[in-house]
Amino acid sequence: MRRRPSEGGRLLSALRRSAPYGAVRDVVYRLYERRVEAELPSDVTPRHIGVILDGNRRWARTMGLADVNSGHQRGAAKISELLQWSTEAGVEVVTLWLLSTDNLNRPAAELEPLLEIIESTVRKLAADGWHVKPVGALDLLPDKTARVLKDAGEATSGVPGLIVNVAVGYGGRREIADAVRSLLIEQASRGTSIEELAESLDVEHIAEHLYTRGQPDPDLVIRTSGEQRLSGFMLWQSAHSEFHFCEVHWPDFRKVDFLRAMRSYAARHRRYGT
Repeated sequence: MRRRPSEGGRLLSALRRSAPYGAVRDVVYRLYERRVEAELPSDVTPRHIGVILDGNRRWARTMGLADVNSGHQRGAAKISELLQWSTEAGVEVVTLWLLSTDNLNRPAAELEPLLEIIESTVRKLAADGWHVKPVGALDLLPDKTARVLKDAGEATSGVPGLIVNVAVGYGGRREIADAVRSLLIEQASRGTSIEELAESLDVEHIAEHLYTRGQPDPDLVIRTSGEQRLSGFMLWQSAHSEFHFCEVHWPDFRKVDFLRAMRSYAARHRRYGT
């Protein structure tokens, strides 16, 4: 006996007959977005989301583009959408990993255009009214890039709403080393001896000197492009984070991918231990 198509199947077939495939796909995605969004509990929202924006170069190659900076440019344009989705969801902090300390070793021909894209992106975030906070070892960056980051941070420090941590020249090990160094300098200025510090030192003392001091640790870390590793991202802060690894390259990251990550987070029973 021949099965009758479902109502959804008949709708999809009708759409295919009456519209180009791209339009059909967009309609289906919007319907799916609404369905996933409706399933999200309003009382289980991550306060802080960390995002590893991976796959810009691979996206460019997949698209047949010779210049990988086209991927970085496309990825930069996606950031505003992510921040809007996060605001709508009630997220308080988003950390964007734009450039690692390891990336600083790339050839100048690749690094310099990337830094220009980052500078332009940070200026736009500030101009659009986001609260921008530079996160990273700014002393490792070219003076011009460091200045752009500092200016954006100072200009938006009083802006209410979502905090956007811009991680540029960032490495998790470097952050911990910087935190310990800052702690030692602070204690030395107070006349504290090494022996006294060793006696009283605990994890909170180090946390107070991290780049993200005063902020909640990330509840959810998202990495795009299918890689299932942190690569040194927020090593200290992510001790109790939930992780979501998304197959799509960052420039193709859609709202439905964001909602899936949020749904995955909401479905987990968080355990602070093994």
